[in-house]
Amino acid sequence: MDAPQPKQIDIAFITAREMPKPDQETHLIVDAVKGMEMRADVIPWDSSVDWAKIPLVVIRSAWDYFKRLPEFLAWARHVDVVSRLVNPYAVVEWNSHKSYLQQLSRKGVPTVPTILLERGAVENSARVLSGSGWSEVVIKPAVSIGAIGALHTRTEEKASADHLESLLAEGDVLVQPFVSSVYIAGEVSMIYFDGEFSHAIRKLPKAGEYRVQDLYGGTVHPHVPTVEEHGVSTAALAATPKDTMYARVDLVSLDDRPVVMELELIEPVLFLSSSPDGTQRFAEILYSAVGNRANEIA
Repeated sequence: MDAPQPKQIDIAFITAREMPKPDQETHLIVDAVKGMEMRADVIPWDSSVDWAKIPLVVIRSAWDYFKRLPEFLAWARHVDVVSRLVNPYAVVEWNSHKSYLQQLSRKGVPTVPTILLERGAVENSARVLSGSGWSEVVIKPAVSIGAIGALHTRTEEKASADHLESLLAEGDVLVQPFVSSVYIAGEVSMIYFDGEFSHAIRKLPKAGEYRVQDLYGGTVHPHVPTVEEHGVSTAALAATPKDTMYARVDLVSLDDRPVVMELELIEPVLFLSSSPDGTQRFAEILYSAVGNRANEIA
């Protein structure tokens, strides 16, 4: 059943109807904007809502979008026309397929090397694996979140070809070298609001695991970013199709330098509990955006 039409609100924070895990941070930004006397609600993206009546629509935890991508993109395109969507549709569409990693690389942004195979290209899979030059790889869907569907394996193992062929039957697939530094150093997440750096954290995997997400036992730790990490993150954000109101750049260490593992611009966890000041800055940016949208309509 669709959610009831909300009372007149200033900001809709977008979630999913079916969640793979609880959203543990959107309430922080909701409380912050309500403290600024803005009216806010959390609404599933596929609800029957007149989005034109809501000045600002902020995607926060639409964690089912990758399962229904055409439908989700159609929704985002519509909302971007009738309201103000955060982030804008051009960014959402671009970031929804991990081929953006190759685009970043072509623009000179240091990234994890990435081979992209298109759906159905099974005849090329064995050649791609044997010709990659990588002894260990991660094979993952090009449209996914939270390492869902990812496999870390040795290139010559039958599991590599089997998993690659299985994924290619469903969609496009990425093959990347396994970055072993993740075992010790994990991933660094750099958080930006309105293009300005806010805060950073380090995500560490549990012993024997390479995935750093909390679903797999990963933990979050404070982090002070290096000059190099700032530089790579800034270059990555400069390559997006439009400016972002929020962004998360995930970095790993490859050959002792930071490279982009993911650029999260649709529904990332922003680790707001690690930065109350960042939460307040984000709320102030949203407050200004609501006012700007009202002026545009007027």
